[in-house]
Amino acid sequence: MDRRNRHAYHEPACHPAKRQAWNKGRLVGQKRPLLPKHVWAIRVRLEIADKVRDLALFNLAIDSKLRGCDFVTLKVADVLAAGQVKERASIIQSKTRKPVRFEITVGTRNSLADWLDDPMMTGSEYLWSRRFHDRLHISTRQYARLGRDWVTSIGLEPSSYGTHSMRRTKVAQIYRKTGNLRAVQLLLGHTKMDSTVRYLGVELEDTLAISEAVEI
Repeated sequence: MDRRNRHAYHEPACHPAKRQAWNKGRLVGQKRPLLPKHVWAIRVRLEIADKVRDLALFNLAIDSKLRGCDFVTLKVADVLAAGQVKERASIIQSKTRKPVRFEITVGTRNSLADWLDDPMMTGSEYLWSRRFHDRLHISTRQYARLGRDWVTSIGLEPSSYGTHSMRRTKVAQIYRKTGNLRAVQLLLGHTKMDSTVRYLGVELEDTLAISEAVEI
């Protein structure tokens, strides 16, 4: 494989083939999931600041477990039916071209309803519309900047967290409580279990701890 093709092979699937990767030249490691106390702390700060859009965006990011490229392109019709926010939604992933479903919890539905009532959302096709008209929805970069603002606001080191932190937060808790990798695989929309294992950072000690908790 020549140098040009090798770079093309490693191009992140969320971006057009000819666009330079956002992390080119940066040291990027696996981002940490948020802990439940972090999630609640961010929610409280957003509520106090009356940031209606950011609260809805943060809540749905945690619930949906979507990649950033799929999350920013969500449409109102993806989460709204007959004037009501759905309890469950489904989209086609841009990376795998396969559907993935996710739940929308009560708190998230309430925050989404508040955001959809905002005058700015009148006639908007996209759920996260921009305040200016150069683009129809926020970009993954803007989503990443919001994520940095959220974690910084509660005293966390922003370099340790990113949009994948939102994607990993809920599944990390699900795996920790159940040890069910298949459930996590389905929720993340992974086609291969190996991807789920690597994504969660599952180690031998984790699997042994799960095994020790089961008595026969």
